[in-house]
Order: sequence, then C-alpha cells, then structure tokens
Amino acid sequence: SGKQSLPAMKTRTGQKLVKGEKDNFNPTQPRASKPSPTVFCYICGRQFGSKSIDIHLPQCLKKWHAENDKLPKNQRRPPPTKPEDVVVGGVVDREATNEAHWKSSQGLMLECEHCGRRFKEDRLPVHQRSCTADSPAKRLGSKSRERVKK
Repeated sequence: SGKQSLPAMKTRTGQKLVKGEKDNFNPTQPRASKPSPTVFCYICGRQFGSKSIDIHLPQCLKKWHAENDKLPKNQRRPPPTKPEDVVVGGVVDREATNEAHWKSSQGLMLECEHCGRRFKEDRLPVHQRSCTADSPAKRLGSKSRERVKK
C-alpha cells in the first residue's frame, strides 16, 4: 500500500489552498517575533501601538478640551503641545521620545489643593469628594499613620 497523504489544507472559509498559497488564518505559520513598538500618548499617558496612536490622539485631545472647558475659567489651561521627537545621529530615538511624551502627560495632571497628589483632570473632582481641607488624603509614599491606642 502507498503512503497516505495529508488532507488538502483548507482556508477558514473552507476553500482549498493551492500549493504555494498562504492562509492568513493558519496557526502554524510563523508569527511576528516581537510585538509592534508602543507609543505613549503625550496627553493621557496611556500606551498605544504605533498605528493606533494616530487614531487615539484626536479623540484624546477632544476629551481634553471637553474636560478643560468644564473647569472654572481661572483653572483652564492652554492645550497640550506634542513634544518634538528626540533625534540622535539623524535617527529618532524612540525610547527618549516616548519618555518625553510620558513626561508631557504627567505635566498635564492637576494637583489637589489639600493633599498635593496629582490627578488627571477628570479624576480630580472624584478625589476631592473624599479629600477635604479638614481631612486630607495621605500623600503617596508616606508612611501610614500609626493608630493611637486608647
């Protein structure tokens, strides 16, 4: 008896593959060895894929303007500006550029007048419901208060 041949490989739609054709849904085909580089949003500080960031930025800026417009006029800030790409030897230094974007996003955070902690502008009002002048929240990194035994 002759050798048994493997059944013809089919695509996800059930069509037979012609020899040499590739099936994009075949799990045995090699995948990319490393994930796409991520980029920090200079507005909110979240990470996105290098292709997704261009979709995210206009939406994030729109949200930033909406949140900024809710603030009292004396607390409104100028719109954020995108940091320049860091170029070293004629090539964009992706890591340094990402760090500049992250630092930019951190600079956009607002400080709580009671405890000094910094928050994204839409989270500050939520925090201030529980952080008051009479009972400020603890600063991050501070040692927990010792309980006084009576």
